[in-house]
Amino acid sequence: MGAFYLFSYWFGFAILCILLLIASAFLGYCLYVKYIHLKYDHIPGPPRDSFLFGHAPTMIEETRSGRNLHDKFLQWSEMYGPVYRINSLHMVIIGVTCPEATKEILMSPKYPKDKLLYARLFNLFGVRFLGSGLVSATNHEQWYKQRRIMDPAFSTLYLRGLMGTFNERAENLMDELTKLADSKKEAKMHQLLSRVTLDVITKVAFGMDLDLVNNDSPFLKAIETCLKGMVANLRDLFFQYKQKNRPFIKEVREACQFLRTTGEDWISKRRTAVQNGEDVPKDILTQIIKSAGQGCDTNTILQNCNTALVILQFLVSVTRGLRLFFLLVLKETLRLYPSAPGLSREVSSDITIAGYDIPGGTIQMFDTYVNGRMDKFFKDPLTFDPDRFHPDATKPYYCYFPFALGARSCLGQKFAQMEAKVVMAKLLQRFDFSLVPGQSFDILDTGTLRPKSGVVCNIKHRDQ
Repeated sequence: MGAFYLFSYWFGFAILCILLLIASAFLGYCLYVKYIHLKYDHIPGPPRDSFLFGHAPTMIEETRSGRNLHDKFLQWSEMYGPVYRINSLHMVIIGVTCPEATKEILMSPKYPKDKLLYARLFNLFGVRFLGSGLVSATNHEQWYKQRRIMDPAFSTLYLRGLMGTFNERAENLMDELTKLADSKKEAKMHQLLSRVTLDVITKVAFGMDLDLVNNDSPFLKAIETCLKGMVANLRDLFFQYKQKNRPFIKEVREACQFLRTTGEDWISKRRTAVQNGEDVPKDILTQIIKSAGQGCDTNTILQNCNTALVILQFLVSVTRGLRLFFLLVLKETLRLYPSAPGLSREVSSDITIAGYDIPGGTIQMFDTYVNGRMDKFFKDPLTFDPDRFHPDATKPYYCYFPFALGARSCLGQKFAQMEAKVVMAKLLQRFDFSLVPGQSFDILDTGTLRPKSGVVCNIKHRDQ
């Protein structure tokens, strides 16, 4: 009996010690959070939702409710000026709309991508996603080696050689629209243009004939699921620990694994064909394999193929958003509706922005959507005016960057512009479009910006 009481005593004592350690650790963490607040609170910003979670509840609620989070960033930028502070736990993000700082930080390789943010793209809920590819690599040398491999496959000269494929896939869309026009059925343009864009990507990049305009494919769903999972993982640090999210997390893991297995199969077969001197498609995958050479393993090629796929999928809204063929309209469309609106950089040493001393170790956030809608940069910013980008007009100074800036600007920029011109030229030559009543111009923020209503249109042949 005495042994039992002795055991109970020591067991209780151990539990008490553990609780005291937990309480001490929590208190220590709270003191550290308070220290961070004192260190950065000279920078203006909105009131925190809570001491520990800072502004995270607001951002999560904006996403959960289907609102565009970048409108909240726009509101904060207008209220608090060219530099404002966002808190989440012990982390601080600085929103920046100062053109001079944008030039300094985005144009220089000495400011790497945010390690914490882009580490969350390496895996998605435990399944490898982008790895250390072009988007997620934070080390400049590692990124530069991969960019040299990828650049030839996205050069203007190489892409022009693929123009036949652009036209072929675009014609599939024209055939489908012809059927809809003849039968006087509504056209879900958002869905159709998403499909033809991915159809072009899979054919031009990987030599695959999926014919997504006319057929469903698990490939299409897998990409959409991964992108949704990526946004959830980035915006909510505790997303994977919530019981209600487990079914969706399972879907994301399966989608990532499907893309990975499919990609490995494509790469393995193509590498073997290239090594055997067989006749292979002159697509981006072949170019990457040849540029990479023997010293590049399948994992490296796969993560860059997945990266290319995600980059190009981000640019779907370039083709979706156009109303005219002209370059000025393209630029103005991307001012109001950039497909990938935000990016960030890590600043390790102290820096002064717009008169505010920013301690080192912060993440600087740059948002082209926010800049494009501020009247200090663009007069009447919500007015659609392509003449803003006329050659004789005053050029915006480091406040417009839909494809990012500097060495790490978007690899797929030329690809997206080429596809946009091909598809939209055909659309405007052959059809007239009118929105079905009830459509809105609201934006759905799913990491990329896309039309919430789906752009459902009535279409007619031009000759009618």
